[in-house]
Amino acid sequence: MIEVRNLTKKYGEFVAVNDISFSVPTGQVLGFLGPNGAGKTTTVRILTCYMPPTSGTVTIDGNDVVEQSMEVRRKIGYLPESAPLYTEMDVIEYLEFVLALRGGGNGSRSKRIRHVVDMCGLGDVIAKNISELSKGYKQRVGLAQAMIHDPEILVLDEPTVGLDPNQIVEIRNLIKMLGREKTVVLCTHILPEVEATCDQVMIINKGKIVANGTPDSLQRSLAGKAVIRLEVNQSPETIRPMLMEIEGIEAVKAIQHDGTSKCEVVCRPGSDPREAIFHKAVSARWVLLEMSQEVSSLEDVFREMTKGGARE
Repeated sequence: MIEVRNLTKKYGEFVAVNDISFSVPTGQVLGFLGPNGAGKTTTVRILTCYMPPTSGTVTIDGNDVVEQSMEVRRKIGYLPESAPLYTEMDVIEYLEFVLALRGGGNGSRSKRIRHVVDMCGLGDVIAKNISELSKGYKQRVGLAQAMIHDPEILVLDEPTVGLDPNQIVEIRNLIKMLGREKTVVLCTHILPEVEATCDQVMIINKGKIVANGTPDSLQRSLAGKAVIRLEVNQSPETIRPMLMEIEGIEAVKAIQHDGTSKCEVVCRPGSDPREAIFHKAVSARWVLLEMSQEVSSLEDVFREMTKGGARE
C-alpha cells in the first residue's frame, strides 16, 4: 500500500508538488495523469526513492521512502519512460543480472526468470542481444526488469510506448492481472488505456491533485446537463414543440435536417426522459432512427481539470 501525506517538493522558490495527499491500496491500479510540468514525474521520483521530498511523508507498506529507502526499493518495480537497458547484453543475461542485483535467490532464480519471460512475451528473443531488438521488444524487456524480483508495487511510466496494437492489449491485460495482487501506479497520456486498466484515476495539475476517483465517478461528476442525440423522420419544426412538452427537457437543438432531423435534446441534470421520448415517438408515429445519451469521456474530465495548461 502507498500512503502519501502532505507531500511537497520545491526547487528553490518553485513549488513542483504542493501539499498533496493520497493512498493506493494493495490490489488496485491507479492511473496517474497530468499535463507536462504538472508535478507527475516529481511525485513518481519521490515514490521510487530517486529524490527526497521537501516536506511531507511517503510510506510504502509502512516503510518511509527517506528513512527506510533500501527496504522500499526492494518492494518497488519501476519502469521509467526510457527503459534502463544495457544494450550490450543478451535479454537472458540482462534479466539474470538485474535479478541478482536485487537479491533474487539462487534456487528460484531461473524459475522466476522463465515466469517473467512468459508473462512479457519474450520467449522468442530471450537469447538475442538487446541492441538488436525492436522498440516494442525493448519496452517489454523494460517491463520484465521491473517485475523480475516480484515486487509488491509496480510504477509504470508509459509502459505501452512503441508496442503494436496486439501487444498493447496483451500488456494492458497483464497490468490488470498484476493489479489483482499488487499495487500498480500507471503513468500514461493514453486515456483509453486508463479506462481499460485502472480502478482509480488521479489527475495532478500545477502541483495539486485536482481529481481523484474511479473513472465512472469522474465522468459523472462532469456530466452536468445530460444530452440525448435524436434522429427522426420529421422536421425540427414538427418535433421541437412536442418534445418540449416532456418533463425534464430544457431545449431541442437542430443539428442537421436532410430528409431526417438530427437533434440534441438538452435535459435537466438528473433527468432521463428517454422513455417518454420513445412513447411520444410511438404515439406521433415518428420513425425513431437513433436515440443515444452522450456521456462525458475521461478526456473531457482531463481537459476540464487541467484548463490553463502547464506551468512555465
